[in-house]
Amino acid sequence: MAAPKRGRSASAQSKPGRSLALILIAIVALTGGMFLSGNTTPRLGIDLAGGTSITLQAKNEPGQPNAINKTNMDTAVAIMNRRVNGLGVSETEVQTQGTSNIIVNIPKGTNSAEARQQVGTTAKLYFRPVLAQEASAGAASSASPSASSSGSAGASPSTTASPSSSASASEKATGSSSATPSSSATSQGRAVTDALKAGSTPSSSASASSSASPSASSSADASASAAASKLEAEYTALDCSKAAQRATAGKAAKPTDTTVACGQVNGAWYKYVLGPARVDGTDVKKAQAVFDTQGASGWQVQMTFTSGGAKKFADVTGELAKNAQPPQNEFGIVLDGEVVSSPTVSQSITGGQAEISGSFTQQEAQSLSNVLSYGALPLSFRTESVTTVTAALGGQQLHAGLLAGAIGLALVIIYLVAFYRGLSLVAIPSLLVSAILTYTIMALLGPTIHFALNLPAVCGAIVAIGITADSFIVFFERIRDEIREGRTLRPAVERAWPRARRTILVSDFVSFLAAAVLFIVTVGKVQGFAFTLGLTTVLDVVVVFFFTKPLMTLLARRKFFASGHKWSGLDPKGLGAKAPLRRTRRPAGPVSGPADPKEA
Repeated sequence: MAAPKRGRSASAQSKPGRSLALILIAIVALTGGMFLSGNTTPRLGIDLAGGTSITLQAKNEPGQPNAINKTNMDTAVAIMNRRVNGLGVSETEVQTQGTSNIIVNIPKGTNSAEARQQVGTTAKLYFRPVLAQEASAGAASSASPSASSSGSAGASPSTTASPSSSASASEKATGSSSATPSSSATSQGRAVTDALKAGSTPSSSASASSSASPSASSSADASASAAASKLEAEYTALDCSKAAQRATAGKAAKPTDTTVACGQVNGAWYKYVLGPARVDGTDVKKAQAVFDTQGASGWQVQMTFTSGGAKKFADVTGELAKNAQPPQNEFGIVLDGEVVSSPTVSQSITGGQAEISGSFTQQEAQSLSNVLSYGALPLSFRTESVTTVTAALGGQQLHAGLLAGAIGLALVIIYLVAFYRGLSLVAIPSLLVSAILTYTIMALLGPTIHFALNLPAVCGAIVAIGITADSFIVFFERIRDEIREGRTLRPAVERAWPRARRTILVSDFVSFLAAAVLFIVTVGKVQGFAFTLGLTTVLDVVVVFFFTKPLMTLLARRKFFASGHKWSGLDPKGLGAKAPLRRTRRPAGPVSGPADPKEA
């Protein structure tokens, strides 16, 4: 008769050392990564480590005196939260104060300068036609920006701005590379005037239609001439190499205005005259930072337009492509009044995709894509105050919380030793492994997703002690039930595991689901609690499957546990075990009665 085949589970349980080796490798790798990264402690939240508090005051937009209202303020807070918090666990707090202020609390260890830029940047994006451009005072004339438009069949064309060492924009416009500064300025002034007269002020052009009366037409012409003269004077006086002038150039312009602006290419500042906006940031559906591995653009931001934005973009690029004379065949990508790129267009760009490139660093490209993805703020803000927050109160609360956690852990260990005796040799190392994994992962999550450990998160870690201990108790009680049925330890462990596994998975799933719902529907510190609770719940499953069960399988082979020693916690007599069930053989054939009745 053929021997029965061993089941897959039995074969797997015959080599518990593999699971133990796997989790040991994971612990070594995480610990090594923690030390190599230099982040040997979890990043603390503002309530535990202190940090920076920034007060931002909202400003009314030009032409919108009633823009500061509860709806816009709440929208601004939501956008700022998404920008700085990422997964929602970086502990940067954004909240309103009064009717026009927003308070941003940034924990110590966070790049406060970057966070300030993230929350304070309005991120209003416009695509404006370039009417004139010139290297600003002090800039080298050989650093002029140029660009190209590229596309291929089957792929969406994209615009890519790339600095070149060609002549300056003013020299290209006049066809002379040896113009003196005065002649260059004169030719630029003529270029600005000609551009404005050619239709850079659509509103005035529209009013001066053929159906208008001579007096109205004359008045419109005078108004357009005055506007052109004022803009030309602003352009001539603008020096983009000065921070004070850059801070105001074009910042107050409406989307329908022709305006001046500044932009930087390879460290050199340029000044621009830009026409009315043709496409704006609300037409951008998605933005992401990517590295150009096949060109010299480096880091760039790829944008995908909405259906309406794609049509607008195709229309404006088609119009610009008809102008062979630079810079009238360029469009400026303007973010918060500053030109970040001014690519040249040689054909209509369809497909709804475009790129912004301009010698970005990785951090700059990711920051730009972040603010574009989450949308523009409905209001502009100015920084009212920046103060340092101490962590004196939070430090005391952390000390009290850690003390409470230590007392709770000590009580759990005392209970395990007193009630389960030898089985505590399985439970206590499992708790230690869970603690090591939790600590190393939290330390590594600080620099990767900006996870910050706050007081509610500490509470979540303390609650996890009970969740982990509960899993051990379920497994131990299942083993004891099998021993009470009269089975020896090794079969009892293997029969108890499938039942305990189902109970543990259901219990942990409920805990994880509660943590996930709490994380989604809450904000701020409560999200830290939910994130920690969910993380420790997942780690509980990992520890029980890859450490607790294999270790119990190994110990079941030891005489101290297998013989049911009274200090092992698995003593059959102490557990009230039944006597082992013994099978009796039936006779092979019928049994005949005795021949002699007396013998019966």
